[in-house]
Amino acid sequence: MIRRILFRYVLPLVAAIALVAFVAVPYIDRVFSGWFRSDVELRSRLVMTSVEDPLADLLQNTELNRARAYLDRVAGDERLLGIVVCGRLGEKLIQTALVPSIVGCSATELPATGSHSVAQASFGPIEISRFPLATSSGTQYQVLFVHDLSYIGRRQTAARSVLLAFVVFAAAILAILGGLGVRLLLNRWIRLLLGDIRSRRFLDDAESSRSSAPVLMRVREVLREMEVNQRQEIEFRENWTPQALQQVVREHLDGCKMLVVSNREPYIHNLGEDGRPVVQVPASGMVTAIEPIMRACSGTWIAHGSGAADRMVVDRFDRVQVPPEDPSYALRRVWLSPEEEEGYYYGFSNEGLWPLCHLAYVRPAFRESDWQQYVAVNSRFAEVVNREMGGTESVILSQDFHFALLPKLIRDRGVKATIALFWHIPWPNAETFGVCPWKSELLLHLLRADILGFHTIYHCQNFLATVDRFVECQIDHERMTVTHQGHVCRVTAYPISIEWPPRWLAHTSAVEAARATIRSRHQIGPNVRLGLGVERWDFTKGIVERLHALECLFEKNPEWIGRLTLLQIAAPSRSKLPAYQALQQHTLAEVGRVNARFGTPAWQPIVLIGEHQEPAQVFELYRAADFCLVNSLHDGMNLVAKEFVSARDDEDGVLILSTFAGASRELPEALLVNPFDVTETAAAIVAAIEMPREERRKRMQLMRRTVAENNVYRWAGRMLMDVARIRQRQSLAPWNAP
Repeated sequence: MIRRILFRYVLPLVAAIALVAFVAVPYIDRVFSGWFRSDVELRSRLVMTSVEDPLADLLQNTELNRARAYLDRVAGDERLLGIVVCGRLGEKLIQTALVPSIVGCSATELPATGSHSVAQASFGPIEISRFPLATSSGTQYQVLFVHDLSYIGRRQTAARSVLLAFVVFAAAILAILGGLGVRLLLNRWIRLLLGDIRSRRFLDDAESSRSSAPVLMRVREVLREMEVNQRQEIEFRENWTPQALQQVVREHLDGCKMLVVSNREPYIHNLGEDGRPVVQVPASGMVTAIEPIMRACSGTWIAHGSGAADRMVVDRFDRVQVPPEDPSYALRRVWLSPEEEEGYYYGFSNEGLWPLCHLAYVRPAFRESDWQQYVAVNSRFAEVVNREMGGTESVILSQDFHFALLPKLIRDRGVKATIALFWHIPWPNAETFGVCPWKSELLLHLLRADILGFHTIYHCQNFLATVDRFVECQIDHERMTVTHQGHVCRVTAYPISIEWPPRWLAHTSAVEAARATIRSRHQIGPNVRLGLGVERWDFTKGIVERLHALECLFEKNPEWIGRLTLLQIAAPSRSKLPAYQALQQHTLAEVGRVNARFGTPAWQPIVLIGEHQEPAQVFELYRAADFCLVNSLHDGMNLVAKEFVSARDDEDGVLILSTFAGASRELPEALLVNPFDVTETAAAIVAAIEMPREERRKRMQLMRRTVAENNVYRWAGRMLMDVARIRQRQSLAPWNAP
């Protein structure tokens, strides 16, 4: 009996373990080592691809300090020890802080171009990857990426331990199955001799179970799958598309219902000349950003139905499917009385909060009656949100200052939802916000959101300082959270953007055709340089300051008289308010004055179009312009700047951008100006129209890369992934719960 057990079970087990120890483990070590080395080499190539153009430009301009600072930021990865830039004579031009002393630039120390070599530093092995870099002038450099390989040993040890435990267990099972197999085989021979066909079939089936894949083959398959998944993860994170956003909703939010709440609706139905409803896309940066997200993710958009024909096209639930040409989500319209619209929208929102939050030097007006209407309309929208949720757990994306009360009003109805509110305009400092009589009520309602988003860190800091001054709460400045009555609100910067590529570009004519069309339509000669301004008619946009800058330009540079025209698009906005009426009258007076001073019968320095333009028309204007002037006095982001960049696939045109617009923090390649300094703005216009083609191309390339990478799908994806994390945390019971 003992001999039988020894031969049937123990010896096969020992043989299997020996095979694993002397053959499988070294093989797996080689596979893991090769995989990790391949990963390091891939990371080196990806980093080189990312830094190649910016680094070449900095080296071309001999800006070594900026290049060193740039590479120091790139070398922040925990595995990337550092970066070295070698000159053509083998000298070290740039070296980041953590590069080991053994890494040099002499020919004997360098690996072959495009190859990778391993060296031994004092703390462990390192890998040096070498890549060539050439500037536009032809100067050759070598860029070395130094990676720390010590983590490979740690990971191999951990993987080896897990693998050995698994293989020993598998070997024991295989040994037992092997013994049983031998026994079954002997029985099969006996039964075959006896002619037991039924038993033969049974044993045939038992024998077929032994045809499973070998363990090592399975391990290799797992490694291949892990590598493919890693590549897919990199592609997913680096290229944000509608499909990537859909994946976030599907995988991280479990496909839960999504509701967007805003005052402005994405599609307005007005009456055409024939009395039938016609669709209009409003001039709104918020709509520009949010609408592509809804087309990608579906859901319901709840908004004020303000169009003359809006009621004619909705169903009995006040819904209409949009976009009209390819419906992908529902637009739920909420109806307001003239008194509600007057107090909530024109009064408290636009005569109170709007000037309060903008440094445009228009005094905010706060009236008790407007506040009461604001509370009533926010309550109305909260009730509509509650009904649209239908008792299901949802994600609510509330938009802008019109609905500061919405988070708490929704919570008070006992619904289960994750609420993110994005504030599209700047947030002022604490002292300025203290002007509002209902500051405490606004803050307490806002803090019931799970996420409060702003365009910039500066606006987040202003908000936290305001809360710290007026609300008794706990603020964690490191994590950017506010805890009030047990509820945690996360305050985060999400720089908003546009879709990439913009869908309007597909229906826009080529650049040369657009130029010819626009010049012919507005009677602008072929030898006249064309500047463009596209805004709502608002006192924060700096339209009058723009006209004064143009006047200053002609005074200081009379050679441009007759050779430069500014085409200004000013879509009417909030025309019922006295401040906006005064602005429109002032603008018209200034246009008439400047045109009368410098204009001729054949040429006008300013062409003003004071009416709404559809997005396709605006993109045609972007493509026709030599430069676009965005000189906002104060703006949360200003998406006109990003739209202009996205429209210029010819890599031409110059963007002049206000430093008081949030977009200036992302687009430093624009010509940045202080919009209050008309002399500086005038000089920037001259610089734009005299800029060489190659410089225009380089600036536009960098800006287009930024807008493409930081598109609106990335903006929404970051916010929704934060929402998903909050939902997951909320689902966990606290560790010290009774």
